[in-house]
Amino acid sequence: MLREDIELSRRRLKGLVPDAVLDDADVVVHHHAHAVWSCLTEPGDGVAGALIEERGPVSALRTAFDDGAAMSPSLDAGRRRWRSRLESVDDALDRARRVRARLVVPGGAGWPSGVADLGVHSPRALWVRGRLDSLAHGETAIALVGARAATGYGEHVTGELATGLARRDIAIVSGGAYGIDGMAHRASLAAGGVTVAVLAGGVDRPYPAGHADLLGRIAAGPGAVVAEVPCGTPPTKWRFLQRNRLIAALSGATIVVEAGWRSGSLNTAGHAAALGRPLGAVPGPVTSAASAGCHRLLREYDARCITSADDACELAGADVHLSETAGGRTDDRTRVLDALSVRSARSPEDVARRAGFALEEIRGLLALLELDGRARRGPEGWRRAPSS
Repeated sequence: MLREDIELSRRRLKGLVPDAVLDDADVVVHHHAHAVWSCLTEPGDGVAGALIEERGPVSALRTAFDDGAAMSPSLDAGRRRWRSRLESVDDALDRARRVRARLVVPGGAGWPSGVADLGVHSPRALWVRGRLDSLAHGETAIALVGARAATGYGEHVTGELATGLARRDIAIVSGGAYGIDGMAHRASLAAGGVTVAVLAGGVDRPYPAGHADLLGRIAAGPGAVVAEVPCGTPPTKWRFLQRNRLIAALSGATIVVEAGWRSGSLNTAGHAAALGRPLGAVPGPVTSAASAGCHRLLREYDARCITSADDACELAGADVHLSETAGGRTDDRTRVLDALSVRSARSPEDVARRAGFALEEIRGLLALLELDGRARRGPEGWRRAPSS
């Protein structure tokens, strides 16, 4: 490769990779090639994946843009798709720098080994806001997924599971959506755990917009916000379905907490089963349509019945032990409890002001106190339980 090409790659990667990567020319071009492929392809593009697997990312790029190269019909169609996006690469890298996203590539530091099970459909690269080491939990990470329109029961069970897993040093992986996903992330954060949110669009585009603060807290904490599509990419239905396979691949086990008969979270369960990962489901009331999908998984797909954090750990094959550091959040709960009144109901905003927490933090902590039976939620707001 020409020296000018290496210098161009180095300039494009500056601020996106550790400085040590920029010192090695071979590593620079390897990372840059994967970054380019990430910008050119849609998630799960098996044609690109097979070409890269056969020739390596750098040689595959040369082949893809060599007009004189003989190509199969599928490769020729792929080349036309990829060429239409070539001019978007610089803009995507600039957007990533602006939000301080990091580039992680196969074989590089921070690359999660579990995604290799996706074969030629594995990501070309990952874009990460947050801690890269949060992706290394692999076999001991557990995906908690479910319906966006979650019931109170579903959110309650999700909070209990996520809190219990966080106290056992188990990372939680989910999709950052409303409902079950959001509760899983919030409860893990409130318990001092590691949580990873996998997005269908770029990490510079928080989605849903109502979770922008939550996703920011995840990225600023011990976890990460992750996407395989480059910055600037909008989420679409197709990308949500492909995102689900990544949630399953990043996790040692997948648990569907609450899902209707046609819930999208069943797609994640299907990917987990296809990857040979353990699959669990939480039973719900037999009269609840919101749990019909979970009952279907239990009845037809041999999913394990999950009723506690210990069940979840057993499903993933993780050692069950309580974390001493996670217990440090007890002081936070005490502050919130002190901000509540037995007699007068208080809004989350009022409690946040009195306790000195952000509103998103207070919601997670209030949910944990409710699970412990130490706080009660009513139509007028929150009260401290009389015995607390």
